[in-house]
Amino acid sequence: MSNTTRNNERSLTPYVSPLGAWALSLGTTIGWGSFVVTSNTYLMQGGPWGSVLGITLGAIIMIVIARCYHYLINCYPDAGGAYTYAREAFGHDYGFLASWFLALTYIAVFWANATSVPLFARYFFGNIFQFGFSYTIFGYKVFFGEALLSICAIGLIALLCMRHKNATLKLNTILAIALTAIIVICFVVAITGQGAVARTFEPAFIPDTDALSQIIRIATISPWAFIGFENISHSSEEFTFARSRSFRIMVSAVVAGTILYIFVLLMSTTAFPPEYASWHEYVSDLGNIQGIKALPAFYAAQHFMGNTGIVLLSIALLGLIITSLIGNLLALSRLFYALGKDRILPERFSALGKHDIPVNAILLVAGISFFIPFFGRTAIGWIVDVTTIGATIIYAMVASSAWKTAHKHGALVERWVAFAGLLLMIAFGLYLLIPNLIQESSMEKESYFLFIAWGLLGFLFFRYILHNDEERRFGKSVVVWIGLLSLVLFVSFVWMNQSMMSTSNEASSRIHEYYTSEVEPSAQHEREEQFVRAEIEEVQRENERTLMIVAAIFAISLVILLTNYSYMSKRALESERELGHVRTAANTDPLTGVKSKRAFTEYETALDESIHNSVSGPFAVVVCDVNGLKYVNDTFGHKAGDDYIRSASMTICELFMHSPVFRIGGDEFVVVLRERDYDDRASLMQRMRETSESRIGTNGAIIAAGLAEFDEHNDTSMHQVFERADALMYQDKQELKALGAHSR
Repeated sequence: MSNTTRNNERSLTPYVSPLGAWALSLGTTIGWGSFVVTSNTYLMQGGPWGSVLGITLGAIIMIVIARCYHYLINCYPDAGGAYTYAREAFGHDYGFLASWFLALTYIAVFWANATSVPLFARYFFGNIFQFGFSYTIFGYKVFFGEALLSICAIGLIALLCMRHKNATLKLNTILAIALTAIIVICFVVAITGQGAVARTFEPAFIPDTDALSQIIRIATISPWAFIGFENISHSSEEFTFARSRSFRIMVSAVVAGTILYIFVLLMSTTAFPPEYASWHEYVSDLGNIQGIKALPAFYAAQHFMGNTGIVLLSIALLGLIITSLIGNLLALSRLFYALGKDRILPERFSALGKHDIPVNAILLVAGISFFIPFFGRTAIGWIVDVTTIGATIIYAMVASSAWKTAHKHGALVERWVAFAGLLLMIAFGLYLLIPNLIQESSMEKESYFLFIAWGLLGFLFFRYILHNDEERRFGKSVVVWIGLLSLVLFVSFVWMNQSMMSTSNEASSRIHEYYTSEVEPSAQHEREEQFVRAEIEEVQRENERTLMIVAAIFAISLVILLTNYSYMSKRALESERELGHVRTAANTDPLTGVKSKRAFTEYETALDESIHNSVSGPFAVVVCDVNGLKYVNDTFGHKAGDDYIRSASMTICELFMHSPVFRIGGDEFVVVLRERDYDDRASLMQRMRETSESRIGTNGAIIAAGLAEFDEHNDTSMHQVFERADALMYQDKQELKALGAHSR
């Protein structure tokens, strides 16, 4: 037996305890962003109370999604999470689509935390890793030393996960508990410490903005903020506990994550440098601040606890980064393991190494991540933005999978919970994808473009899957691919709108700056005309480029879809032809070439239906039996017996040329007479008798036959006609035997 075969026979083995599962769920939920985004996004878009209420609302929504995951974990306890659930509920096409966005979401968060390691070093160790070659990409300066640091972090975490899964889980659990305790301690000290200048958290909301819209905006970030709480769905094969406990574990992780987000957020407003009048003024200027001051939570910890606070929060932040890296790497490796088992990825990625660890899947994640640090944090930020859309799509597919599964199993409560989750995710998706639906969109236009690119790559990779799908599991759900194409095109138009607006706003800013600058009066009018004309031309050129890109996206999408559809149609036609060949083979008797017993059963069923509906019309059944077959077999062998049957079959077919002939037994045939043969039934039966009599005493096949006509007043099925014909056939058989004996 080959190694590959042995690997495929093995499966993931249990090692994840309830506490370990909680730590995985919590550790994957929060990461570097819990310290940075709380200031840059939450506080700036919702203020303290808008953020607290929005995060809490988002947590409640995530608990609804957690219930869907819990139900599906118990229904489909296999690795793969959302991929497995969509595949089981809707088929392989939907499963692939779920896996495509699932991979994007997890790996983007993995990259974000891996590339945050140099930022951690910048804040706390200065510029010691800023060595080697450097360059600027998308406004972010990349240093070889810092990129190397990220690569080392990825490599070390991958090595740990490949070698020691139990030790990895224990480390993850210790770090999750430690960072939770540290953040709680720092928050309590900050909120109760002397000189907490902003205990009232004023302003509670962002000034001059509607409070409700701020709460909604923060709540809609929840798919991004909490992505990873469902991490344990990928490890359900590895639980050492009953899967019925999964809901409590996920809920406790969501609640703990919510509390930690809120504590860091509120702590960030308890202290601010003396040069600022409020936390709002302080946070608004973070882009111009360096060092510890650029992290409000750390500044507050230092303000109330001195260097001890810095050390404690540094340990917590490092723990957040490590637990997020471990959690996302484990989730991705189990996802790729499941894809390898289903041969969406090459089967080697489902191979298990020592201690039943999917080593090749872990290496795949690490391998495609090593080059990412060289793209800089700006590009990573755009990718992370896409995860908000990706997570929303994933949660919507999980909710719809739970709904369909619950509907199938009659689980009423789970069905309504899943339906509520689906509606919420649809609302989130509309809010995210339609700019300015409630308030100004915060997603960069580059994020929309990356989503489009990922969608197109999905089409191309699906074409590769179709080409290698020998079992023909994919390509059966055209609707899902039309839906993805529609989404890609819709986002393309959103990107076009955002790009054109951005171009116009930039031009307006330059014109405003020009008019507010000093210009010599004598040359002012002429320069004004030249400047405005140049700006208008630049806007036109940018808009034309944008339109060309959108047109190209539309053309590429259409070509890919049509190519895939053509391939799917071709395969469907081939499958139909093969099915036709199989059906023909099944309905044809291999020895004689007439119709088989299976074909007779189908014919009888259809004829019974027409009799029931009083539309059968007149017909007759002829039952034929070949005399002397046993003698031929016993005397001359079975090959001679086969020739004898073929000869009899040929005689029957030549006689009843316009009627279907069925071989329903070794030496038994049935003919159904209609129209012309039915009209000539008496003469045909006479010829059959004469032919058989003429062969008595020769080697020719002697055929006994009986005919019965359908009586529309008394017969309710074809079988009744068959029985009468069969009885007459036995009568004819005895008469022919008697004639044979008399001739001897």
